[in-house]
Amino acid sequence: MNAAEASRRYRCLVCEHVYDPAEGDPATGIAPGTPFHALPDDWSCPDCGAMKADFEPVD
Repeated sequence: MNAAEASRRYRCLVCEHVYDPAEGDPATGIAPGTPFHALPDDWSCPDCGAMKADFEPVD
């Protein structure tokens, strides 16, 4: 994995929330710097509860 992949943001297809690895998801214990692929399989959107599979990369 290269630096671009590690820093790629992902958008929820349900509510448009954007997961930014630079910020992580502190409310659920995800530290800043955590790339999307490293999120637990049961991680869900903090805004709407959609599953990780419901996210797409943001260009």
